[in-house]
Amino acid sequence: MLPLLVVLFIVVPIAELYVIIQVGEAIGALPTIALLIADSILGSLLMRTQGRSAWRRFNMALAEGRIPHREVLDGALVIFGGALLLTPGFLTDILGAVLLLPPTRALVRGSVARRLLPRVVVRGFGGLGEPGGTGNGARRRPSPHGADVEGTATEVDPPRLP
Repeated sequence: MLPLLVVLFIVVPIAELYVIIQVGEAIGALPTIALLIADSILGSLLMRTQGRSAWRRFNMALAEGRIPHREVLDGALVIFGGALLLTPGFLTDILGAVLLLPPTRALVRGSVARRLLPRVVVRGFGGLGEPGGTGNGARRRPSPHGADVEGTATEVDPPRLP
C-alpha cells in the first residue's frame, strides 16, 4: 500500500509538473494554461454524458431484473476518469480519457473484472428479501451437507401414545 501512495502523491505530481513545463517551453505558458483549462472543460462534459449513459444502463439492468455488475463498474470508471480529467496535468488527462471513452473503458473494465472477480462473491436475493429465496415466498433452507435442497413438506400430527 505504501508504494502505491508514494507513486500517487510523489511520482505522479512530479511527472505532471515535468510534462507541463516541457509543453510550456514548447508552446508557451498561456497556450499551455489554455490547453489545460480546455481539456478540463471537455472532460467534464464527457464525464456528464458518459455518466448519464452509465446511469441509464444501470436502470435498464435493474428493470430487466439482472444484477448490474457491469454497469456499476462502468459508473465507477466514469467517476475516476472524470476526476482524472478535472485534475490539472496532461498525464492524468490521458488516463482520464482512457477511462471515459467507451471502447477503451471496455478494455479497462475487462482487466479490472478479471482481477476483482476471484475476490467477489455475489449472492442474489429473492422471495421476501431473504437471501436465497425462491421468488414465490417459499423459504429455501441450507442443507446440513452444504447444498440447498428444495422441496415441499406437509405437517402431520405425531401419533398419540396410549
